[in-house]
Amino acid sequence: MLKLFARLPLIAAAALAACEVGPNYQRPAAPTPTAYKQIAGWVPAQPSDAADRADWWTVFNDPVLNDLESRVAVSNQTLIAAEAAYRQAHALVAEQRAALWPTITGNGSATVSGGGGGGVVNGVVVGVGKGVSQNYRLGLGGSWEPDLWGRIRRQIENAKASAQASAADLVNARLSAQLELAADYISLRQLDEQKRFDDATVQAYAESLRITQNKYAAGTVAKSDVDQALTTLHNQMSAATGLESQRATFESAIAILTGRPPAAVNITPAPWTLKPVDIPPGVPSTLLERRPDVAAAERQAAAASANIGVAFAGYFPSLSLTGSGGSQVNKIGALFGPQTLFWAAGASAVQTIFNGGLTHAQVQAARASYDQAVANYRQTVLTALSQVENNLAAQRVLAAQQPDLRASVVSSEDALRITENEYRAGTVDYTSVVVAQAAALSAHNAELALEASRLTTTVDLLVALGGGWRAEELTGK
Repeated sequence: MLKLFARLPLIAAAALAACEVGPNYQRPAAPTPTAYKQIAGWVPAQPSDAADRADWWTVFNDPVLNDLESRVAVSNQTLIAAEAAYRQAHALVAEQRAALWPTITGNGSATVSGGGGGGVVNGVVVGVGKGVSQNYRLGLGGSWEPDLWGRIRRQIENAKASAQASAADLVNARLSAQLELAADYISLRQLDEQKRFDDATVQAYAESLRITQNKYAAGTVAKSDVDQALTTLHNQMSAATGLESQRATFESAIAILTGRPPAAVNITPAPWTLKPVDIPPGVPSTLLERRPDVAAAERQAAAASANIGVAFAGYFPSLSLTGSGGSQVNKIGALFGPQTLFWAAGASAVQTIFNGGLTHAQVQAARASYDQAVANYRQTVLTALSQVENNLAAQRVLAAQQPDLRASVVSSEDALRITENEYRAGTVDYTSVVVAQAAALSAHNAELALEASRLTTTVDLLVALGGGWRAEELTGK
């Protein structure tokens, strides 16, 4: 028996060198063009290396945003759940690997039996005589199913690929949370800037009301001008107050993303300092290595391929080896004496003769699952390419719109200033002032919204390019 156990590593090595049935996985071809369509004729003016940074949000140079983003990976409960799922998948790899090796068990027993005046009372042998016998036994047992056809090794491949897909899913979940936080933060700062401008507009409207009241007192304008000025002022005050509710919503969303209750987060209003940056997208083929969702889909295809081999092994016989040995005596002091040793060894093989086509159906199902995984992988690549193209297009269009909106703001401010002077001089009515004020406010808000859109598009592009992640970072061994 001891010799058998000593030879098990050699037998295991021979079995591990056996064949693996089923297809050997090759990464499926993916539809990747040589260049992005939207990049033609438009090159970022100031290329940034932000696309290669894991902490991509630092390109905006905002300390508050940097602090908030650093909390996401540590405290976000969705990410904690995803990390636990990865650890579970990683443990399954070790679980499958354990099946490659023999299972060895130890056992022992002690019995005392008898009749007549002898026996056992409360666990103590009493009255031991001719009618009492003792038996002591210690032994080892082992069983092993050699992986002759690679079924277990294909299961390991499946578990490893699944663990790697889980790791990529974790990265993708983290990127999604970081993207959402950045978008919420941009919206919050947009509201801060809009509130600042609205407050200034309220002050301007209050001044217009004062001028109108003075003119009414002097008898140069009608009471309707005062009423209109009051209406305009109070409408603007209401709008400025309403921004506080929107801001609170974004602040609460940011708190949840950082794993804290809303009451624990208070982001102080600050000036609008965020500026978009130019992001070089590289070439489309790099998305296969830079997008965690693409990597996860590819790893799922690898896992599905391994399952074909697992199912295909059902066509072949399985071999089981068993062995046991030890010592059995009637006196405990004689254990392991030369005459007390025993051993047994055996082998069995099982081949399925007929199962109603079950194995064939399982292989076909595994192949269909693989085809589905490949299609999902290619669709994920197409979606990734589309997201990059869309964000490149948005960046180009928004950048082209910026000068026009800036010019609109300048001209609306000039028109308002002229109209207010004309109203003071009595050459135009107050309605002209209201129209000019509304146009100026609309132009400012449109420019601010465009700047926020450019920032959000920059964030979207950074995440669409993988957020500085690389496929070689995958683990799951």
